[in-house]
Amino acid sequence: MEEIVIYWGILIASAVIALAIFILLFFVSAPYGRHVRKGWGPTITSKWGWILMESPTVAIAVVLFVVSDYSFELVPIVLFVLWCLHYVQRDLIFPFFLRTNKRMPLLIILFGLIFNTSNTYLQVRWIFHFARETGIGPQYLPDWLVDPRFIIGVIIFIVGYIINRHSDLVLRDLRKPGEKGYKIPFGGMYKFISSPNYFGEILIWIGWALMVWNLAGLLFVFWTLANLFPRAKSHHKWYLKEFPDYPKERKALIPFLF
Repeated sequence: MEEIVIYWGILIASAVIALAIFILLFFVSAPYGRHVRKGWGPTITSKWGWILMESPTVAIAVVLFVVSDYSFELVPIVLFVLWCLHYVQRDLIFPFFLRTNKRMPLLIILFGLIFNTSNTYLQVRWIFHFARETGIGPQYLPDWLVDPRFIIGVIIFIVGYIINRHSDLVLRDLRKPGEKGYKIPFGGMYKFISSPNYFGEILIWIGWALMVWNLAGLLFVFWTLANLFPRAKSHHKWYLKEFPDYPKERKALIPFLF
């Protein structure tokens, strides 16, 4: 079977699963972080859970960068650097700054591994190989760097990255070393929404989708929304329940709207 057939099969299957996950998470909160609970099997510490779950995003991207036909060109290199900018931090830096004794079910880690493996393949293999081989969409030649879609995408990506990183740091600094429990976060986008880290991540992948301008990028945005939209709603309800003085003007995920 040709690889391109396998590629389209993975993409279509991923879209169907994303729709199912989007519906499911409105009824069942994913059991990690503050929503962790019994009944989901063996667990490991969240730190090592994150490292293991996110590892394919770096490892597979590097392997495909090395073995693919059109990766060592200007635009693919720029996209590869931006991809790694996010995921090296997420997989190899962020987990070591976690101040929590929470645990993560191995089942959730397995789901994360499957998604990150397939999604990384879909994203980078198209950029490094199939775009040129199929002739569909941008060919990622040097003139793509001055295309308005790429420029706007980079801007949105960077804004989202800054919001995501700042929001994570605010959460980290809520607890001093050795402290347990949750507090109300303030500062930055927390003035407007309960989950600005999720809002920032959504912007990151909207920016990415504009930069790559293909179906895989669009699917990644859908996956991100399917996962984070219901989870942000659960976070917001949790805050309102746990803290009677929680700011009532805050929305869950989108400033002033939701």
